[in-house]
Amino acid sequence: MYKLGQRIIIMSDQFEQNLPIGEYGYIIAYDRNADNAFDYVIRVPKANRNFYVPAADVELEEVLIKLEVDKLEREALIDFALATHNEELFQRIMNGDREPDEADNEDNGEPQSKEDFMRQVRLKAWI
Repeated sequence: MYKLGQRIIIMSDQFEQNLPIGEYGYIIAYDRNADNAFDYVIRVPKANRNFYVPAADVELEEVLIKLEVDKLEREALIDFALATHNEELFQRIMNGDREPDEADNEDNGEPQSKEDFMRQVRLKAWI
């Protein structure tokens, strides 16, 4: 639940109220009526109106800015990795900064039995 006075961005218009999508607004009240589909009353200065909106239609401005910064940072790192021919950095960025699991790459030299192999195949197929 967002706090009163927080700046939000209108992301969608589920109930087709002609909300100005992409515009900012402020939380001015909560709608605590259990029979109502709306969660907040927002004030949109550009439209000079108040709107009742569900929580899914709005997002905090800080969250959207953080997502955009993360996206730009990732794109810049990919461009840098490609420009410097740094394959290790490129692979790490594209794989989501996760290290390969040693359990998946078990190669201890002894052959795997047919039962163990079938068990692993069934487990991966089930997941």
